Amino acid sequence: MATSESGFLVEAATFLGAAAVAVPLFNRFKLGSILGYLTAGVIIGPHVLGLIDMKDDVFHIAELGVVLFLFVIGLELSLSRLWSLRRDIFGLGAAQMIVTGALITGLFVFVDVMPVPAAVIAGLSLAFSSTAFALQFMKDRGELNSPYGAKAFPVLLFQDLAVIPLLAVIPFVSPNGGGDSLGWIDGVKMVVVLGVLFVTGRYALNPILRIVAGSGSREAFAATALFLVAITAVAVSWAGLSMALGAFLAGALLAESAYRHQIETDIEPFRGLLLGLFFIFIGMRLDLSAILDAWAIVIGGALGLVLLKGAVLYGLTRAFGAASGDALKTGVVLSQGGEFAFVVLSLGVDAALFTNGQATAMSAIVTLSMVLTPLSMNLASRFSSVETEDEIEVEGPQDNEDHVIIAGFGRMGQIISQVLLNSGVAITAIDRDPAHILNAERFGFKVYFGDASRLDVLRTAGALKAKAVIFCMDDAKAVNHAVEMLRAECATLTILAVAHDRIHEIELQALGPDVIVRETLESSLLIAREALARFGFDDTLTEDIIQEFRKRDRERLLAQADQGVVDGGVDLIHKPFGAVRQR
Repeated sequence: MATSESGFLVEAATFLGAAAVAVPLFNRFKLGSILGYLTAGVIIGPHVLGLIDMKDDVFHIAELGVVLFLFVIGLELSLSRLWSLRRDIFGLGAAQMIVTGALITGLFVFVDVMPVPAAVIAGLSLAFSSTAFALQFMKDRGELNSPYGAKAFPVLLFQDLAVIPLLAVIPFVSPNGGGDSLGWIDGVKMVVVLGVLFVTGRYALNPILRIVAGSGSREAFAATALFLVAITAVAVSWAGLSMALGAFLAGALLAESAYRHQIETDIEPFRGLLLGLFFIFIGMRLDLSAILDAWAIVIGGALGLVLLKGAVLYGLTRAFGAASGDALKTGVVLSQGGEFAFVVLSLGVDAALFTNGQATAMSAIVTLSMVLTPLSMNLASRFSSVETEDEIEVEGPQDNEDHVIIAGFGRMGQIISQVLLNSGVAITAIDRDPAHILNAERFGFKVYFGDASRLDVLRTAGALKAKAVIFCMDDAKAVNHAVEMLRAECATLTILAVAHDRIHEIELQALGPDVIVRETLESSLLIAREALARFGFDDTLTEDIIQEFRKRDRERLLAQADQGVVDGGVDLIHKPFGAVRQR
């Protein structure tokens, strides 16, 4: 008989093997990794092959993937940016919860399947969307910072906040009573934990990370980063809040830290694997026989939930100023039920709000709605792209020769194009943001609509016949992907790329562009030149200082790349310039 240790290894191998087969296969057919994980879960789960049993401890491990994912998302934001999103968080997010919850509640009451208190809890729980699904889907497509992503994210953030009152109200509406279980002490716990989290994150985390980074051990640094996520999530969960929300807040507090890129790099492998495990576990919950037994209710309910939430979100997002295509994608990407519904439904059964049959049917509806999301999002993306092109009458790029392609017509793309055009160089400008295209037309520029991170779009634009391709897109991952593909396609093509920061420049160096220019480097050096001139430095000395800085900056960049840490070569930052000492 297999020992428990070997049993664990067999289960781990089964999870990893299923993911290794399903995800590349689904990606090959452009169905997305999430649908691959879900399908793998269905196949190895107890309702098909039965290779893995449903265990709560496995689900708790899988939930850690969601926690780590929200922490990484928090790292990409700052508290100031969160404050700037307050209108969408408490306006659009609250409106979505109230309207969707009220409509579903009214439907349950109308068909008389449960009493009003239970219908309210069920309606609000189904109003939640899947944070893990929606954010991972947008991140995979590089659309987390897109216009529709900027609307979807605040809605998800409000839903995480809404976890607290919904859990709190369940004992009050339970037929079993127990409304006294949540007292003022719980409220104090929430305030104290959030206060301690804020103070610790603001004043203690950077010194702690500095000490650990100084040890030179990458393993210790990675362990510390994981510990910070875990202890924050546990503390926030103890206070009655969502663990995912706690991890997100911890990430936001570290968003301005000098160590955030290193933390994100160290956590990424764990996040990816555990989040994949979470999606596999969701697939394992999909009981195909139960769906067949009540196929009309489950399939009809899933389709109805997706259509209802999508329509409500479309209307509300339009009301909050989004374009039609962005509102459509926002509605579709948030149209599924969320993982939090499983928790509410389980607690609802314990509190005698729902029967086991009702909870099972609603759980199946939520799971099936998740499965529908990647498919419906692909359809919505195609429809909204066609609509956008028709709406602003944009053209796709043309196949030209002896020209320079400028991919991304933002601030830098505009300046570069002016210099080249006025020097007699033909350009083809490409951008996927209709707002950039419309703005460019106001000033007499011709910009073609297209996603320059796709090789087929670059080929259509004549990249293989161009004198050079210049990448100025805002999305660093899209730039990396495009440079890598184009370099593999044509080794002799001249490729110039704009790096957003030092870490991005290090990433680009490995991909082989001919020239990399950091976005703010030259403008910063120009300001420094002017400042030195006003302090009485002559032109020769100023030039020597600038050249010495360039050399030192390059040495530090190489040290960071070699050592794999953000603070590599930090001793060079504060070292006085030799040109000044010899003055």
